[in-house]
Amino acid sequence: MVKDPRAGRVKTRLARDVGTATAAALYRSMLFGLIGRVARDPRWQTILAVSPDAAIASRALPPGAARMAQGGGNLGRRLHHVAHHAGQGPVVIIGSDSPAITPADIAAAFRGLRRADAVIGPSDDGGYWLIGLRKRGQVPPVFDNVRWSSEHTLADTRHRLAGWTVGELRQLGDVDRGSDLQKHRASVGRRVLAQ
Repeated sequence: MVKDPRAGRVKTRLARDVGTATAAALYRSMLFGLIGRVARDPRWQTILAVSPDAAIASRALPPGAARMAQGGGNLGRRLHHVAHHAGQGPVVIIGSDSPAITPADIAAAFRGLRRADAVIGPSDDGGYWLIGLRKRGQVPPVFDNVRWSSEHTLADTRHRLAGWTVGELRQLGDVDRGSDLQKHRASVGRRVLAQ
């Protein structure tokens, strides 16, 4: 899940603390680093799910990966759209706000989906940086009635997954505010090496 990395369109909460141009530059750096780490791995196909849909051909996005539109609506509707249209078999969806994601994390998610119906990578703000589903046919409405971008996001999603077997990955941090930038400064603005 990526956004067109243009000033004023991305990292708006971070922009309140560091300015729109700096927030966009930081997002662009995190995005290019993330895609550079995970898109070349032959164990999976990387698809950039782009928002807004009109930016699908944006030259500001990293090259070298397939692209699809996220679709409209809130984050839950867009996640459902991406999960449904990402092809057959298991799907792992990551955000682009966690600068420390490595190919080892993605591989762990796919391994987890061999034993579990879903996997989640929790973030330190009450949300998650990854969700994976072992897809068989239609994607159930696991993203409905979730309080997005809040400290309740992970708990609400876990509630929606009641009755599923759910694996959990390591906790990572998101960079959404200036205070997050300070906590994760070592990972922001440089490539995090693959593990």
